[in-house]
Parts: sequence; C-alpha cells; structure tokens
Amino acid sequence: MAQISKENIEQVLSATDIVDLVNSYVPLKRAGTQFRANCPFHNEKSPSFYVNPARQSFHCFGCGKGGDAISFVRDYENLPFVEAVRRLAQRAGVQVREEEVDPEEERRRRGKGRLLDLHREASAFFHQQLLTAPEAEHARAYIKSRGFGREMAVNWQVGWMPENARVFLDWARERKFSGRELVDSGICYLREEGNPKSGIRVRFRDRLMFPIRNEIGDVIAFSGRQLREDPNSGKYVNSPETVLFRKSRVLFALDRARKPILREKAALLCEGQLDAIACHEAGIDHALAPLGTAFTRDHAKLLKRYTKDIVICYDADAAGLAATTRAFRELSPEGLAVRVARMTAGEDPDSYLGKHGADGFRKLLDQARAFFDFKLDMARDTGALDSAAGRADLLAECADLLGAMGDFADRENQINVVAGRLQTSVTALRQEIARLKARPQARQRGELPGEDTKLAPVEPTRMHRIVAFMCHLALSSSTAQHLLAEQFETLHEAGPWIEGVALLEAILSAAPDAGSSAAVNTFLASLPEADRLALAQVVVLEGAPEDGMLAAEHSLALLSGTVLQRRDASVKATLKQPGLTPERIAELMAEAKEISSLLRGIGQRFEFDDELPPSTYKPKVPDWKKRFQKDRPA
Repeated sequence: MAQISKENIEQVLSATDIVDLVNSYVPLKRAGTQFRANCPFHNEKSPSFYVNPARQSFHCFGCGKGGDAISFVRDYENLPFVEAVRRLAQRAGVQVREEEVDPEEERRRRGKGRLLDLHREASAFFHQQLLTAPEAEHARAYIKSRGFGREMAVNWQVGWMPENARVFLDWARERKFSGRELVDSGICYLREEGNPKSGIRVRFRDRLMFPIRNEIGDVIAFSGRQLREDPNSGKYVNSPETVLFRKSRVLFALDRARKPILREKAALLCEGQLDAIACHEAGIDHALAPLGTAFTRDHAKLLKRYTKDIVICYDADAAGLAATTRAFRELSPEGLAVRVARMTAGEDPDSYLGKHGADGFRKLLDQARAFFDFKLDMARDTGALDSAAGRADLLAECADLLGAMGDFADRENQINVVAGRLQTSVTALRQEIARLKARPQARQRGELPGEDTKLAPVEPTRMHRIVAFMCHLALSSSTAQHLLAEQFETLHEAGPWIEGVALLEAILSAAPDAGSSAAVNTFLASLPEADRLALAQVVVLEGAPEDGMLAAEHSLALLSGTVLQRRDASVKATLKQPGLTPERIAELMAEAKEISSLLRGIGQRFEFDDELPPSTYKPKVPDWKKRFQKDRPA
C-alpha cells in the first residue's frame, strides 16, 4: 500500500485553506470568527456544521463528524486516505512523494496517469487542428452557423479530429503513446475485437471534438459531433467507458458549474452539450448535461452533493417531454426537488437563447413550474383532462411517480396538488399509490393477484419491429448494446417518429449484463407492466447474432431510413394544407429536398411503415439477416 510521509502530508495541509475547500462543496456563511453551514453529512434544517479557519478544522455538533481538510475530502468523496491526500495535493499544486508502493497499485496508478496525459495532450492537438488546419474550414463554419465564435471554441477547448486517421496516429506515435494506450483511452479500437495483432482504427473521423471532463477538470473522454450528414452514423459519438470514464457518473460541464450551482442554489439540467455550452456562454453558468445516455440515479446522487433543487430544461418535443419524466424518476427518489422550464414547441435552450437572449431565457427559468404542475399543465393543454378516462390514466401515471418520491413532506404536498387538479380525493390517490407500490413487491415474492382483485388488462407498449429487434440485441449482445448506446442521440431523435424508442433507451441506460440471464431478468422485473409485457415477446428470440456489431449497424440504418420516410410523408402532408405562408412553404420544400437527398444516400428502400403491434412480431427466425431480407432493395 502506498505510504506518504508525515512531512509531505503537513505540506499539503499547509497549502490548503479549509474555508476555501469546504466552500467549494457547500456554501459557508460567516458566524463570528468561524463559518457555518448545514452539515453535508446528515440532513438538518438548522446549521450545526462549523469551520474554524484559525485551527483549519471542521466539526458538526449534530452528527459529530470533524477533522482537517483531508478528513473532509475523505468523508465527503468517500475516498481512501491516500487518495484524499492526492486529491488535495493536486488542488494545491503540491507534489506527493509516496513510499513502499504496492507494485500492482502503482501499475494501475501509472496507467491512469498515462491515460490522463493522453487525453490532455490529445485535446490540445484536436483544438489546434480546429483553429489552424486548412482542412477544418468546414468545422469552423459549422461553429459559426450555430451562433458561436472562436472565443467559445477557445473557452471549451473544442477541437477537430481529422478525416485522415493517419494524421492523428502519426501525432500519437511522435508523442510515444502506444497502440494499447490508444485503445484503452477509447479514442481508438481494435480492428478485430480481442485480437491485439489486428491493428487499430480511430473511433472519431471528421468530427467536432468536445472534451469531457471530470469534476476537477481533467479531460477523461471525448464527444464527437458529426459535421456531414450520414444516416449510417450517429450525430454524436462518445468515448466508450474506460477506467477513467463512466457515463452514468459524469455530467458535462459539472467542473465549471459546481460553484455557480452553490451560488444559484439550483442546477440547470439540459439535454445536450451544445445546450449547456450555450447557457454558459450567455452567463447562465449553472447548466450541465448528461453524456450520450439517459439521466441515471448515479447522476442524481452526484448532483445531490451540490444542491437539492433541479431545473430541467429539455427540448420541447415529445422525446424531450418523455426524457423529462424519466429524469424525474431518477431525481425524486434522492429527495431532490424538480422544476421544469417550459419552452415553445420545437425549441431547445440553444435556439431559445438565440431568439430571446440571456434575459429572456432567465425569465423562462424564473417561471419554471414544479414537476407535477408542469405535467398537469401539459395534460390540460393537450385535452387529456377533458374526459374521465383521460383523468383516470393520468391519475395512475402520477400515482406511480408520486410513489417514487424520496422527500416525504414534498410528496404529501404534491399529493394534494395532483388530487385537486384531477378532481379526485386525496384518499383515492393514496390508495392508488399504495397499490402501485405493492405490485413490484408482490411480483418479487411470486404472488399472483387474488380472485377479488380487479385490475384492468395491461396492453403491451407498442414497438416497431426494428426497435423490437434492437431491444433483443441490447439484451443479448454486449457488443451490440455498446454500439447502440453510442448512438443514443440518433435513437433519441427518432423517438417522435417511431414506436418504442423510449423503452430501448431505458435498456441502454440501465445497461444490464447481456451475458447474464439473471441480470436481464432482474432488469425486466423492474419495468412497468406494459414495458415488461412488450419485452417478454422479444427476449424469446434465439441467441444473439454471431456479429452483434454488424446486426446493430444494419438495424440502425433501417431505423434511419424508416424515420426519413415518415418525415418525408409528414412534410408532404403538411404541404397540402391550405393557408400556408410562402415562407413556410419554402421551409417545407427545403426540408423535403434534404430528406430526399438523405434517402438517396442510404440507397435502400424500406417497407417498415406498417404500425404492427408487438403481438404480431414473429421471433421464430434464427438468422437475423432473414428477418430483414424483404426490406432490402430488389
């Protein structure tokens, strides 16, 4: 085990101001010669946590925790003592000298250090390419088209990966980075999985490169944004998970947003990196975003360190609204209060800021509604509250969400709000909550409903057959699951156009071990009944294809083609509507032309516009290629 000398530890503590340190985690207020705050180690309403700058120590009179700066970081971050010293030393710019190091631990530490060096230097290389390479002119033009300038690119160290992979590989060789290190970083991958002798390929080609940083600002991964339309490739490609990068535990821009979140006493959750960047560039610097995956419980726990209030500002489309509800399901069990900023249809934070400016966007955030008020307002505007049946469906959905809330007082308040808006009694709503919470427990015990239990039959969630096959791939092939997760942005954008994408996103977000039937079954048991019934018809498919990656790529291409066909039909139908302005007709014609070009690029004709329910999905063909044979061009 690594040992750090007493003198070295004293040097780290001398270079650290405990007031500045603690204030970077929780907001402190002066109390005489000391500072105080609500204790970060237990829940309390009145502050009993004190920091003494003279003694460079802290103590909580409520839970009893106390100590120096190292103790605080160790307890708050849940780190071993040595790692807490390293974290503080890095923060203070002090070199740590370790003795009697365990060889295996030292090897892992050196390996992580090399990967951090590679990411830091690669980020600088990509950035220089964007700023100076003649071949990157179209990348610079794209940034300008989004309303950003050189200043934004410099602020965020945005880069460009050359289309010619040899440019990057030659740079890496000059910097003495090995092929194994390039693969371990996720920037490259093996030509043949599991065969180091097969050579390597660069994962990103001709993409705008956004560095992904951890909480303390180290570059640990990249997100590559497509610059030229390609239906066979996702709009965003993120680094795969590595020893440095765990998607479910990293939030884009958190390193910049930590202190602003403490100042604003709230975190602004956006859907994508560019939305978060646009907010920061406009001075709204408490914004952040998940990375290529749905919002997870780990994300919620991470945010809970800094605030108890979350404002969600996702895209104002069907997919964005569904994602808002999924985020609430992860945030509310952690006791976090959720509000939602409602934008006009078709808008996202980036476009809204461009049209209304920072002041207009701040006004929108000030008007954010509590989650259930937002949800019920949306239901009212769509007519869902106009009928008894609509109110009954919404009652069941709200009861399910209320049952997930972790803050008892807030849940009681929201129960009253929902009951009043849905014209039902608080007692009836409580009974529905209790019934829904009991059902998963009964399933786990193997109990069946009694004869006197009257439950309405549950219809399986509708899934298009392409999405159903993707769900099968995600639950049976780890390789396919990983590739589909990389294309999360593409799948999310397909949501409004094709049935069942939200369920596929749930699978990719949870990422159950596809090689373990126990893991898959445990995941299925956690789903709502409608989703579980839909997937029950998918998991009976025979085993995964021999080449899961090829199958996933093929299904993604089919999905893109189907979405384009449906978009094309929608545009043509809109063009037939009377009373369109010349400007609107021009917009629609331009969109139709773009769609036509993309369809020609795919070079395939699809026949998947039939809206077959999952019950008609025939999972008996063992060869996945035969399942799509009829959908190939004649």
